[in-house]
Amino acid sequence: MKLTTALTTKPIFEVGAKSIVFFVPEKFSSKDLSAEFKNFEIDVHEFLMESKFTGSAGSFATLAVQGKGKKIVHLCFVGIGSAGKDKNFSLETMRRAVGTVIKFGISKKFETMVLQLPEATDFGLEVDYFVQQIVTITYIASYKFDKFITTISKEEREKTFEIGFAVAAKDLKKAKTGYQEGEVIGGSVNRAREWIDTPPSQLTPTVLADHAKKLAKEYGLKYTSFVEHDLKSMGMQGLAGVSAGSGQDAHFVILEYKSKKPKAPTIAFVGKGITFDSGGLSIKPANSMEDMKEDMAGAASVINALAAIAQLKPDVNVIGLAPITENMPGCHAQKPGDIVTFYNGKTAEIRNTDAEGRLILADALAYAAKHFKPDAIIDVATLTGACIYAVGPFFSALLSDNDDLTQRVQDAAKTSGDHVWRLPFTPDFKEAVKSPIADIQNVGNPAIAAGTITAAWFLRHFTEDIPWVHLDIASSAFNVPNISYFGKGATGSSVRLLIDVARNWKK
Repeated sequence: MKLTTALTTKPIFEVGAKSIVFFVPEKFSSKDLSAEFKNFEIDVHEFLMESKFTGSAGSFATLAVQGKGKKIVHLCFVGIGSAGKDKNFSLETMRRAVGTVIKFGISKKFETMVLQLPEATDFGLEVDYFVQQIVTITYIASYKFDKFITTISKEEREKTFEIGFAVAAKDLKKAKTGYQEGEVIGGSVNRAREWIDTPPSQLTPTVLADHAKKLAKEYGLKYTSFVEHDLKSMGMQGLAGVSAGSGQDAHFVILEYKSKKPKAPTIAFVGKGITFDSGGLSIKPANSMEDMKEDMAGAASVINALAAIAQLKPDVNVIGLAPITENMPGCHAQKPGDIVTFYNGKTAEIRNTDAEGRLILADALAYAAKHFKPDAIIDVATLTGACIYAVGPFFSALLSDNDDLTQRVQDAAKTSGDHVWRLPFTPDFKEAVKSPIADIQNVGNPAIAAGTITAAWFLRHFTEDIPWVHLDIASSAFNVPNISYFGKGATGSSVRLLIDVARNWKK
């Protein structure tokens, strides 16, 4: 299935769509429904009452009626709940309502659907941002990784699902801006998801680096890549050490977006890129390895956020850094008990080779701090299994000792829909990564536990005094349940958030 979208200012019953979607508030009355429903032989309000449709968040009802030319039209009603104390409806509830109807349309194999969008002011938003969010979620909800399912015919893959967004004529100019932005953001999220979902033998470190190079060329980003022999000569034993057990060469990819604004601030995004994680010699149990193709989700998010940023052109310089490798138990693999020296000269004792993400991030963070001296660093990584137990699948864990940068990221999380939850980050936890034979060790003291927090303290040794936020997306990057616009597999966690941070950055 191919998705096509468009804006329309036509009356919704004149668009000619197979399905028409209405977003209905809780405790609605007949006055809240379209006046054109009076032309139907059936009382739509009475039908909804009989169907026990309440307009509450998650409620959904459909009604097939005879439209113009005696064609059957499917009316879809989806609830958006009640306004909050601020008298605004929830944007996240709206996102999930859109996800519900898009998934429904796909399941019914509708060829056309039109969404009657509510007023942006009902959500406390400007028209352009509201439309951007709806279009973004439409793309996210339409994604499905099915390229290896052979029972899907070529004809079925070539079919289009045309979705229209009905807006008032007075809002069209702003809606067009939001629509175009939504296409860029939604496309970037889905491209990251496709990379993450791709089998690890087909998405090797070299392939991922080539993907980044292609996007850089397409969107005018500066591209730099160091390969494994470069990393060794540069003193990046963290990244080179993790790669040692693999037959695939490691890569360190850097993308640079340069704003046209003179003296623009600079922010750096760093993403973990383990294209497959076996655990190395500290090998994982078999069932813990099944989805380890998703361990490069941080790198995918950073690379695709940079591609979107290059198109949206915010007034901030953005550097994207992605250390990329496999973690395999080959004959040259790094061993528990080894000591490695990182790019900034610090040393770490390797106590567990399955705590490899922090090793490759350490070199990338140190490089970013030394060569770019950014105003802020945000790293994104599927770093710890403990994260899911700390925040559940609906949040990414946020850790930082900088309140101002934390607030920026929390604000971006709230508006973008990539939700975060801040965990404690006090010096008490720093003690957990001290080593008796090196500067630090790559797993925390079990007496302190809190694996997500202690892993972040490891990373803090490589960011100098630069404001820094660590996002652990191990909880939110893959197989997030009960959110209508996602499905099985990759979510593209943090792509929207990073884009939002860059677009709203002010010195």
